[in-house]
Amino acid sequence: MNTKKSDTRKFLEKMTGGPVTLGKLVEAIRLGEELSQASFAKKLRISRSHLNDIEKGNKAVSPERASRFAKALGQSQERFVELSLQSLLDEAGLKLKVAVDVA
Repeated sequence: MNTKKSDTRKFLEKMTGGPVTLGKLVEAIRLGEELSQASFAKKLRISRSHLNDIEKGNKAVSPERASRFAKALGQSQERFVELSLQSLLDEAGLKLKVAVDVA
């Protein structure tokens, strides 16, 4: 991992008070773009309430949907899918760490 990404991850973890999740990343991007949940949800083609649930960690996001979100936002597919899969493992109580690479 390059230093810039590592520094960004550390910054996000410090700001959010814990590990980066897909919901926290999506929220950080939305806030960085200074968009309301309604506007950002439209960009992702989901409802505002669904976006709120994702940001708050109340809804899991499938790897397929995470990939679609990444494309819509011009972000790293690998990172979004990695966070989606990590969330699923964490919810299952499995002490495993996900690493996603391009095939």
